[in-house]
Amino acid sequence: MCGRYASTRDPGDLVDEFEIQQVADDLEPIGANYNVAPTNSVYAVVERLPRNDDGKVLEQADGVRQLRVVTWGLVPSWAKDPKTGYKMINARMESVAEKPAFRRAFAARRCLIPADGYYEWYGEKGSKQPYFIQPRDGSILAMAGLYEFWRDDKRPKDDPLAWLVTCAVITTTAEDELGHIHDRMPMFVERDRYSTWLDPHVDDQDELRALLVPASPGRLEAYPVSTLVNGVDNNGPELLDRIRDDEVIAKDAPPTLF
Repeated sequence: MCGRYASTRDPGDLVDEFEIQQVADDLEPIGANYNVAPTNSVYAVVERLPRNDDGKVLEQADGVRQLRVVTWGLVPSWAKDPKTGYKMINARMESVAEKPAFRRAFAARRCLIPADGYYEWYGEKGSKQPYFIQPRDGSILAMAGLYEFWRDDKRPKDDPLAWLVTCAVITTTAEDELGHIHDRMPMFVERDRYSTWLDPHVDDQDELRALLVPASPGRLEAYPVSTLVNGVDNNGPELLDRIRDDEVIAKDAPPTLF
């Protein structure tokens, strides 16, 4: 699974990287987050169809690529309580098109969730060693995600707090060396596939599945980091520091897996 990650890029960097066409006037920069946890506010890249002056969606128009701030933990539109999303941080690739909580979003509301890298834990309970997994070249990871809108019926329609926008990361079986740390990993979208993945007009399941790929062999590196990351209140660049070999706590874990 993907239960923690790091996202430290400025909005301007994301605008350039993902060729953002529109940034909301009220978007408030989140700031660097070295320990993104469920229910945190996160950046997501989405494409939304424009509306006319009457507020009607222009179905035949091209989508407009936007940078948004959303909440990590997907709340289905039909949920009675937004707390439902606390557990829906990941959507399994094997069932994302069929599971009621995700299938509508997979068909029409897909996003990219930018990350510097993500954390996974290796070992047995009580002696798990955290690892940070990142691109070797320092590039941004575009994690495949879904987003959804949830309406609070207790608030007026024009209340800015009436709508909650949430997201989930799509995961798959970890392959090769990554599988030594954890059996699941995020799915990624390569740059040349951003447009098709985000396009709200694309809804063919086979085509969408073909866009998602695990990281190519050798692209990612993993190294052990401090157990400070275990605490959600700990947040700073020191969380990404590689620890010494003699500080690795998992009994049978090599200091660096690859």
